[in-house]
Amino acid sequence: MNPEAMDVHLLASGEEEIWEQFVALCPEATFFHRVGWKQITEKVFGHQTYYLWARSSEGVRGVLPLVHVRSRLFGNALVSTPFCVYGGVAALDEAARLALESRAETLARDLKVGWLECRNSLPRRAEWAGKPFYFTFRKRIEPNPEANLLAIPRKQRAEVRRGAQNGLISLLDNHVDGQCFDVYSESVRNLGTPVFPRALFRALKETFGDDCEGLRIEQNGKTVSSVVSFYFRDQVLPYYGGGVREARALGAMAFMYWELMTRAADRGARVFDFGRSKQGSGSFDFKKYYGFTPEPLHYRYCLVQAKSLPEINTMNPKYQMFIRLWKHLPLPVAERLGPLLSRHLG
Repeated sequence: MNPEAMDVHLLASGEEEIWEQFVALCPEATFFHRVGWKQITEKVFGHQTYYLWARSSEGVRGVLPLVHVRSRLFGNALVSTPFCVYGGVAALDEAARLALESRAETLARDLKVGWLECRNSLPRRAEWAGKPFYFTFRKRIEPNPEANLLAIPRKQRAEVRRGAQNGLISLLDNHVDGQCFDVYSESVRNLGTPVFPRALFRALKETFGDDCEGLRIEQNGKTVSSVVSFYFRDQVLPYYGGGVREARALGAMAFMYWELMTRAADRGARVFDFGRSKQGSGSFDFKKYYGFTPEPLHYRYCLVQAKSLPEINTMNPKYQMFIRLWKHLPLPVAERLGPLLSRHLG
């Protein structure tokens, strides 16, 4: 089919259910293509969204969620999609992909952004700039908990058992903006990273309901680690995870992800998507040691007014002094200032 035969337009009010139905069935779509992210991005972060979809005489053929993120500190970009690990076009055919990408390029020029960023899972648009910076980690999980435990490499398997021996227990928590957020906030402060607002966690639960679930790990009634996960089709995606300073010594992180794997398998999930990590980071190594094989993500950047690729990541040397200072902020101060910066990071 010719891309010119596609009708590409902005998602209008009242069309959200049609978008959701397409995402539920399109093999290329991910949890981060769901239309709920549009409202969350607008209301929590205050960014302008442009949710494009392509239609033909056969019906909806593809979708492309886009968000305009403007910042004096971090640049001006049109991103698919910020605050998410996956994005780009989800389509049923090449004609729809080309039509959506072409409209996105036109929109990027009209908005005079520095670059258009598509967070593709698969190779796409080789003529656009890109580099293998992020990797994803996915693995099949079995219904049998013992089979999943044996699939974890020996050293990390010992950490899981050490966590159990330390009296750790797991608890589901539907109030993800409570203790789950508290532990996550402390964890990212300790890493020197601005935290997202508590309102984000509240909005995620309100928007996605049972597809957004919190899990806390306790020792003697104290929460030592937590993770907020998403469910999509047969996948579980642990997304906002962290622990207090003593979590590592207790084996809490390894124990937590094992507990999540077991609970997700009971719920019917068959794929554990550990999300993205930067090569050379601690989370990258943790996921490898947990038995996951890194797979490169194919983020692509169409440079519009920018002359080079953006370097907005914690491994950029120019951010190291800021990171060191942020680690020493009192937690209440970090939680107050963090959202002012994190809304621009995407």
